[in-house]
Amino acid sequence: MQEEIRRRNLSRLLRHVHLAGPVSRAVLGERMGLNRSTIGALTAELAAAGLVGEEAPTDTGRAGRPSLLVRPGSTRVYVLAFDVAVDWLVAARVGLGGTILERRWAPRPRAGADLERVVDVLAGFGRRLHETAPAGSVCVGVGASYCGMIRPGDGMVRFGPDMGWVDQAFGAELSRLLGLGLPVRVGNEAHLGALAEQQRGAGVGFQNLIYLHGDVGVGGGIIVGDKLLDGDGGYGCELGHMVVNPYDGRPCGCGSQGCLEAEVGERALLDAARRPAGLAGRDALRAVVDDADRGDPVARAALHHIGDWLGIGVANLINLFNPGIVVFGGMLRDVYPGTAQQVRARIARHVLPVAKERVRLRIAALGDDSTLVGAAELGFSALLADPLGALKRAAARATAGFPPG
Repeated sequence: MQEEIRRRNLSRLLRHVHLAGPVSRAVLGERMGLNRSTIGALTAELAAAGLVGEEAPTDTGRAGRPSLLVRPGSTRVYVLAFDVAVDWLVAARVGLGGTILERRWAPRPRAGADLERVVDVLAGFGRRLHETAPAGSVCVGVGASYCGMIRPGDGMVRFGPDMGWVDQAFGAELSRLLGLGLPVRVGNEAHLGALAEQQRGAGVGFQNLIYLHGDVGVGGGIIVGDKLLDGDGGYGCELGHMVVNPYDGRPCGCGSQGCLEAEVGERALLDAARRPAGLAGRDALRAVVDDADRGDPVARAALHHIGDWLGIGVANLINLFNPGIVVFGGMLRDVYPGTAQQVRARIARHVLPVAKERVRLRIAALGDDSTLVGAAELGFSALLADPLGALKRAAARATAGFPPG
């Protein structure tokens, strides 16, 4: 029993430091409800393992001996994080504390089901990031974000409509090619973006949050009472496939019509702005936004049109979930400022008065890294659950012949 309490307290302390950054022993004691000597003993264990370090604060402004600052050991422990978007692939080495230490990027052609190419590129990036890590550092996990519906547990992409992925063994294949003896934990990009923004971005301090992620389509993540809603099979919160225009709506890649992503996604905006049919991608979207900012009437009308449908979707979500904040990420981070007036008008017209009193609308504070940061948190999950046990398992992998980092 005592051992379990100790393990749980080590986990809680490391999680605080990982998410909050350098924090004093005194503050940790207040947050965890533990006395000074217990905090000191827990910190000493984590420091001996290289998971945290301690330093004196530079200026406290208080009399007496200052409480030591506890900081995450970002150079000692890291994860590999991968982000698979429709148009690009990203890999990064992320240190404890969420610091992105090094990254690699490659374009992803829109060429249909491309599992072999995706895992080949990402595994190559991952191996090089691992090989260039400082001597003595340890890789404790691997996380990946994918723009599709992911089966919990094994990283199978059940459905990725934008690139035609159906039942693709993404997690297993990436783990095999990486060759690190670590499973790859895979999550839906919008679910991970929601968690990242709540933990480190625009949603810090909010227990109830809605995150809308625009890529070619629109994904979503909903956090209620500090917990992600993932549904019975892990496929919940597909907010982009909420039907907002059932009668004369645009066709959607899912096979339906009038879905939110069909009315506000990439193709809808480019068509409304009268851009050529072959034009696509984030640069094309940003060009519409830039033209609207310069006063181009067609571009401004396109954003007005898109904003109206986006507002209808957001109004429905606020009525359903009463969030404290709605965060716009991905390409919606670029689009939202030019559509904010229409979104707010729909909220004013359609949301119940008490539900709209306090809700905030914000763009993602982590920028395009929201989903990558969320993937890194997947990679850290085993370490944060059992810090010393995870390090022992890393040492066992090294003994078994896998590179330790």
